[in-house]
Amino acid sequence: MAECNSSKNMSRCNCSYSGCSRKGKCCECLHYHLSNNQLPACAFPNDVEKTYDRSFARFVACRS
Repeated sequence: MAECNSSKNMSRCNCSYSGCSRKGKCCECLHYHLSNNQLPACAFPNDVEKTYDRSFARFVACRS
């Protein structure tokens, strides 16, 4: 697998959790959130992401 370009990813990452160790590491982030039945921050608009409700139901509600 190619190395993650975390510096490029950081410019697009809207995760507002300051203590996140996966910030900019998309593969790790996606794996982590999917294993917790969630989607990563980048799937949500900034105002919704800041609520930390990253559930599939919230995603659908945002897109409806």
